[in-house]
Amino acid sequence: MSARRLLQRQILPVDGDLDVISLYVDSKPASLDLDRYEVGTNKTAQAVNATAMRTGVGGGETIGPEQVESRTAMRVPSGERLSFGTYFNGFPASYWRRWTVVDEVRLTVQVAGAGAGLVVYRSTADGRSQRVDGGSTGEESKATFTFDLPLKPFADGGWYWYDLVAGDTDAVLLGAEWSAEVPDDRAEHGTVDIAITTMNRPDFCANLLAQVGGDEHLRGYLDTVMVMEQGTQKVADSPQFGAAREALGDTLRILEQGNLGGSGGYARGQLESVRKGTASYALMLDDDVVCEPESIVRAITFGDLARRPTIVGGHMFSLYSRARLHSYGEKVQPWTFWWGSAPGVVPDWDFSARNLRSTRWLHSRIDVDYNGWFMCLIPRSTMEQIGLSLPLFLKWDDSEYGLRAKQAGIPTVSLPGSAVWHVPWTDKNDAVDWQAYFHQRNRFVAALLHSQYEKGGRMVRESRNHQIARLVSMQYSTVEMRHQALLDVLEGPDHLHRVLPTRLAEVNAMRKQFLDGRLESDPDAFPDVRRSKPPRKGRDGNHIPTRKQLLLRAGLQPLRQLTPPRALSRTHPEAEVRAADAKWYRLGTLDSAVVSMNDGTSAALYRRDPETFRAQLAKTLEIHERLKREWPRLAAEYREALPRITSPETWEETLRPWLHGPDTPASAEGDGD
Repeated sequence: MSARRLLQRQILPVDGDLDVISLYVDSKPASLDLDRYEVGTNKTAQAVNATAMRTGVGGGETIGPEQVESRTAMRVPSGERLSFGTYFNGFPASYWRRWTVVDEVRLTVQVAGAGAGLVVYRSTADGRSQRVDGGSTGEESKATFTFDLPLKPFADGGWYWYDLVAGDTDAVLLGAEWSAEVPDDRAEHGTVDIAITTMNRPDFCANLLAQVGGDEHLRGYLDTVMVMEQGTQKVADSPQFGAAREALGDTLRILEQGNLGGSGGYARGQLESVRKGTASYALMLDDDVVCEPESIVRAITFGDLARRPTIVGGHMFSLYSRARLHSYGEKVQPWTFWWGSAPGVVPDWDFSARNLRSTRWLHSRIDVDYNGWFMCLIPRSTMEQIGLSLPLFLKWDDSEYGLRAKQAGIPTVSLPGSAVWHVPWTDKNDAVDWQAYFHQRNRFVAALLHSQYEKGGRMVRESRNHQIARLVSMQYSTVEMRHQALLDVLEGPDHLHRVLPTRLAEVNAMRKQFLDGRLESDPDAFPDVRRSKPPRKGRDGNHIPTRKQLLLRAGLQPLRQLTPPRALSRTHPEAEVRAADAKWYRLGTLDSAVVSMNDGTSAALYRRDPETFRAQLAKTLEIHERLKREWPRLAAEYREALPRITSPETWEETLRPWLHGPDTPASAEGDGD
């Protein structure tokens, strides 16, 4: 027995924002870039193609706001053509074929307007478009088209989509749905507990709650929306909270607790979801995102129809340039144990310049190791089977969880058409500020748990080299935080829960002992730039070195750190260095500098100190030798402890001070206005 179920519907921007319209509809032609096998191994040809594939596609009519008639209806002016082969309205057929029980989809499209033509297309895994079917309204003022489309040809990649061509009068695409026959036991949709961890972002979080609660289509999928309130600026005090409370009603719960970071907040949400046991899934959702509500519905639907329990994640677009795709698919490189884009992904993709139909790489199915917890749907059965988040405060909790699930036979799928808008990582300071401690410690914890290479592959050597690069860059606070991170790793797994509520304050105190760790937002907080000796031939040092020059500097600049600094550099910085230019090979030529941070809000004074360099270099070498020597013992300890430290019971002990504290349904809250 089977039943028909909606998989995906046509949508248009909630607020009619034309900055994102290219993610929903597309008026430009298709101009596919070259296949990599056509380009070959010639470096010049590769460089030319890399430039060409990011070049914008010309042509097409400007889409006006008046054409967006509703959340699902789009007007096409007479004689014009619009394609719905876009990020949010194309159907990612290869993902449904690989990971779900669906083997055929039905596309149903409603069109108004005499003489309008509808054309259905598919793509191959290498991006080539093929016409599949079509129809016309003829003299009728309104028509409904139905196409039954197999998923069998999509083993390696490919999408389905449709275009609408208006005739002598305007045409309106009233709506479109992708549906499938599914087993009876999959006919009903699951429900979700949304877990949002927030820390002093009351307005952002309140707006997100309003987005979630204000979507009628999503509302029936919600079990509970939990806000783990960890800040002093409460979301309930935001002027925007009233709208969120009204939209969500008793579905909303505010859970107050100490600042345990993202992992402590998400673990609380996971624990509550598992203990409550009424929702099919828990959705990890950042507090500082703008959400496309339909994305949540699509993730739940995909999870419901997956062949086996599956973690379903969304993609990340930039909050500042909303048509730019920042994160599409992530893997952990096993030899270096560092996260990054999956093979085949081209980062920072601008859909407003080059559309889906012109972008070859987007038509391959991208398989991942994990999905970031800016938006990630986890089945309750998975949390019951493999446990909750590691107590890492922040960084690597999501990637470790994906790797842990993968080991247990639970895949992660980053689903096209499901996404949020978020501040991109490139606009954060997390490589040098207090987060550097958590990056270093948690990466090594994850590697001890999951690396298949003896002594972690290249990790220890790479970490040592990065420390030396930080020392050359005069980033002594970052080096010291990373030292402490490794010392904590060496202490063993039981420290993770114990230091969760306290380590951030301790790291911040440690950081501020160093000059480079004291950030100033006022430009006048720093002395004027002066140099006793001008740079050679007036060069500012911002050129990018060749590989030969880099190797030479890598050998010479650590030696330079041992020499006495220039006297004037003790009272005046020698340069102002932009965040984008703050590379080790640039900073290593200076004795002091004012260096701006990536987020643009502050800067710090860096000053070379040979004595600190010597002491921290010796400590770097000692700790890394010890880590390499003790790796086998540590790996065994962490792996043995993993089920215990991620269990609901252990998390209950850590969370005990707050488990019976304020737990406020929305109906019991004050105005917050």
